[in-house]
Amino acid sequence: MHPIPHQPDTARARSHDDAALCTPQARPWVLANSILASGMVFVDGTVVNVALPALQQAFDSGVAGAQWVVEAYALLLTALLLLGGAMGDRYGRRRVFAGGVLVFGAASVGCGLARTIDGLIWARALQGVGGALLVPGSLALISAAFPEQLRGKAIGTWSGWTAITAAVGPVLGGFLIEHLSWRYAFLVNIPFVLAVLVLTFRHVPESRSGGGGRLDWTGALLASLALGGLVYGLIEAPARGWRDAGVVASLALAALALAAFVIAERRHPAPLLPLALFRVRAFSAANLLTLLLYAALGALMFFLPLDLIWVQGYTATQAGAALVPFILIMFALSGWAGGLVDRHGARLPLVLGPSIAAAGFAAFMLPGAGGSYWTTFFAPILVLGFGMAVTVAPLTTTVMNALDAAHAGLSSAINNAVSRAAGLLAIALLGIVMQRAYDAELGRRIAAVPLSAAVRVQLDAQHGKLAAPALPPSTAPADRARVQEAVAAAFVHGFRWVMGISALLALGSAGCAWAMLGRTRTRG
Repeated sequence: MHPIPHQPDTARARSHDDAALCTPQARPWVLANSILASGMVFVDGTVVNVALPALQQAFDSGVAGAQWVVEAYALLLTALLLLGGAMGDRYGRRRVFAGGVLVFGAASVGCGLARTIDGLIWARALQGVGGALLVPGSLALISAAFPEQLRGKAIGTWSGWTAITAAVGPVLGGFLIEHLSWRYAFLVNIPFVLAVLVLTFRHVPESRSGGGGRLDWTGALLASLALGGLVYGLIEAPARGWRDAGVVASLALAALALAAFVIAERRHPAPLLPLALFRVRAFSAANLLTLLLYAALGALMFFLPLDLIWVQGYTATQAGAALVPFILIMFALSGWAGGLVDRHGARLPLVLGPSIAAAGFAAFMLPGAGGSYWTTFFAPILVLGFGMAVTVAPLTTTVMNALDAAHAGLSSAINNAVSRAAGLLAIALLGIVMQRAYDAELGRRIAAVPLSAAVRVQLDAQHGKLAAPALPPSTAPADRARVQEAVAAAFVHGFRWVMGISALLALGSAGCAWAMLGRTRTRG
């Protein structure tokens, strides 16, 4: 997810008739409502990472269960995001937006009341469906309500306030998890859902583009199958083995669904993903850069809270606050970074920004177990935040300028979906790297210390829990201390591998900008 997200379908909502439907008195309410709704979704996407250790403990779950809690939401949101925008254009933006809010709220209740990890995963998937209907409508409603001369300021206000909610959300969620229960991290959505619905039906006018043509339901289904099959195979393979029938079948389904998706998009009169757009070199470069850089960022956002809580001993509130400097730097420098393209063009900031971010990812390889936040993680977070601040605004500008104005909303939507897909795939792929590095290092360290046979058997049975294995109550204090030290060191070893690969991905994104943006015009 973009730390300061940009949303799809803004251009499709720019008709004069739509803007005229909204009175000047109602516009502040439309803006406030969109900020509240978007903030609710963005907070829920980040606070879950802080809740993962508590969820593992509550459900006695391994890392695969934790991955699915994140991936189920991201999978449906990513696959259905473009369809949600198209549905709003067709059936009415307010109607689809309100429907998404209702689904999201009902799913939040399901998450908060879940009794099993499977129940929570299914509820998270339903949240993703709600988000896919809600998220595209947030900016589309603003674009429909504000005339062109006021729209830029309104969207800038939306960006600033959603950035603030992204910073505050994990801290609030961590506080609720620490002092009440992880369930309140989901149930806290309910008053916000009710407020959004009241504001929507009292102050937000209906709008639609009135475009014809049928919706691309086939494309949405095939995209869901392709992403779902791939993610399932990658998450389940470490535990089941790559030759497991279910893993092989899911990966084969992903390949077939992807091929069918490409064919279907070529033939559909109004495809979700017009493949011809990728013939524009700048557009392809920007999306490839996004894929690599946001894959690295998605891996960090998943594994860092586990490190902070399980290994470093942070509380949930402290872990939620750890990335606040990252968000604040991006917020403070967003205006300055936006002017870099005007002064230097897109290529220079999109080479320097990811390169600085790569240095930040590499710096996360330095901390071990223990130590003050200010001397371990603070500096890497600052470097990463500065690198992303240099990158995001020029990247957004490049995406929006790569195609003609008629495709501005669609190009933004595609880039947003690419960033979400990047995080989705990174958690699954780098989860494999993490598990293998952790297992190898833990095995090496455990073999070198004297432990009882019962403790060794228990550790072997729980290797999938990473840094959260449960030892028998009868374990001697000395054995428990040895195991905890070995587990912490093994997790740090795996985390360093993940951050090293993330640094290479960020450098690869800088290479894309260097190679592909230097020989093309900004607009295709």
